Amino acid sequence: MPSLRRWAVWISVALVAVLLAATAAVLLAIDDLSQARSQLLDEVGPAVVSAQQLGAALIDQENGVRGYVLSGSADFLEPYNNGRDRQAAARASVAALDTPTIAKGVAALDEALSAWRSQYADPAIAAVRTGTPVPDDAIGKQRFDAVRAALSALQDELALQRTAGRTALNDSATRMALTCIVALAVLMIAVLGCVAAVRRFVVSPLTRLRHNVGQVAGGDFAHTITATGPAELRDLGRDVDTMRTRIVSELGQAREHSAAMAVATEDLRRSNSELEQFAYVASHDLQEPLRKIASFCQLLQRRYGGQLDERADQYIEFAVDGAKRMQQLINDLLAFSRVGRHRDKQVTIPADDLVNQAQRDLAETLENTGAQVEVGPLPEVRGEARLLTAVFQNLIGNAVKFRTEQTPHVRIDAEAGEDDMWVFSVRDNGIGIEPQYAEQIFIIFKRLHGKDQYTGTGIGLAMCRKIVEYHGGRIWLDTNTTSGTSIRFTLPQAHAAAAALSE
Repeated sequence: MPSLRRWAVWISVALVAVLLAATAAVLLAIDDLSQARSQLLDEVGPAVVSAQQLGAALIDQENGVRGYVLSGSADFLEPYNNGRDRQAAARASVAALDTPTIAKGVAALDEALSAWRSQYADPAIAAVRTGTPVPDDAIGKQRFDAVRAALSALQDELALQRTAGRTALNDSATRMALTCIVALAVLMIAVLGCVAAVRRFVVSPLTRLRHNVGQVAGGDFAHTITATGPAELRDLGRDVDTMRTRIVSELGQAREHSAAMAVATEDLRRSNSELEQFAYVASHDLQEPLRKIASFCQLLQRRYGGQLDERADQYIEFAVDGAKRMQQLINDLLAFSRVGRHRDKQVTIPADDLVNQAQRDLAETLENTGAQVEVGPLPEVRGEARLLTAVFQNLIGNAVKFRTEQTPHVRIDAEAGEDDMWVFSVRDNGIGIEPQYAEQIFIIFKRLHGKDQYTGTGIGLAMCRKIVEYHGGRIWLDTNTTSGTSIRFTLPQAHAAAAALSE
């Protein structure tokens, strides 16, 4: 069977050919109608009117001659002369209808009129002017009757031609109407034939293919898909059946993977349970021995400090510091692991309240260092207030910790970003961070300075990243800052966060 492309070409060619033939037939009928109309209205009609005007002009001439002969007044010659002028124009219009019968009638009229003028009109006018006897009136009447007879024959011929023109116009109109009807019928038949062909050779095979695909889509993956009709549909059927075979194969593999995933999920659930148990042990059982070690080491330091040698005092100090650092590491690690697992209610809260709470938590540090925190206009955000407060607390605390000899100054701003996000920035006048460390600073326990230079466990910025990403944002170091440090992070706008939560 031909391809869809050939079907389209054949159907297009057939429709165009039928349309062109119908258009040509209609145009010919319109041209025939136009010619018949032009013949009647532009030629025969004006000639009929001119013949009537010619008759009136001839009557005026005869009346003018009679009046002049009877009265001798030159005023009667004016209708005669006007009639002659109008006669010439009317005769030219009639003669323009150039047909043998009309030409013959015009010639007969000219001959009769010439005889009337030469044998009566002109001699009568000359006789009146000179006072000589006027020719016999019977001659004038006889000659003018011949003029009337010639004019009547000419008008009858024009009437016959007007009747013939009307008949031709009506026939042309009828032919045009029939041509339009036939052309429309042929077009309708051609369109219906094309529709029937498309339905039989394209739509029906496509419907059967859709039915076969529907069976597979309904779950009968063992059903073989076959297609008939044009080459494209047959190729499509083979491709769909190939896809069905591949889906069946991949479905089997997916089931195997799903079974393996179920086992992995169970292992992960068990691992999470063990992690929960570890967190409990770390927060309770491990803390108690550490507290005892730290407490007794401090007791040793207070009671025996200065009584032992300098090396012993140093060892005791190392033990106390190690125990404290271990407690801090465990607490920070527990806090890091709880992000996203122990969820609080998400609320809409002004970011100013979060910054104020962070400043209250850092009140002693800010007071001791004389740090200034400048806060610009901040929007409302939606999230867990405790976690978002921890972000601002960590960033402000880092700005104060990593300060220079200048008084610490922190500036917090926010602006609208893309995709319904707020972009926050925390800038300081501290020691700054080199651009090559832009990613390393957010790695857990990653420190750029020794613990003897700056205190801390190196988990603060990692905690900030986890909290921000948990709320659907991202955090980064602004490497375009030339002095100090600028940390920027995004949070969804309150309405966008509420919509995402409702979904």
